[in-house]
Amino acid sequence: MGEVVTGASPARTTFAMARSYWRKNLRVVAILLAIWAFVGLGLGVLLVTPLNTVQIGGFKLGFWFGQQGAIFVFVALIAIYAIWMDRIEAAERRQRSDGEGDA
Repeated sequence: MGEVVTGASPARTTFAMARSYWRKNLRVVAILLAIWAFVGLGLGVLLVTPLNTVQIGGFKLGFWFGQQGAIFVFVALIAIYAIWMDRIEAAERRQRSDGEGDA
């Protein structure tokens, strides 16, 4: 209880690591939400008229994005998020284990 600790305290290091993790997480979420908004709102609503000049399987591309494309992109973004966060968490675990070895 009465010992003096010099340097970075374990609590401060843990707080800094948690803060770093959440910054990375929020960055990933912001990027993926921007992509989803662009596809769902941009391609499915705002740019539907120019996209309707292209047809896929007999359906206009604007209609396709509004009906199915945005949903497919959303499902793909979920998979991308899971993979991306797995990589971030693996890097955080490696960093944490490297930090414990130095103590």
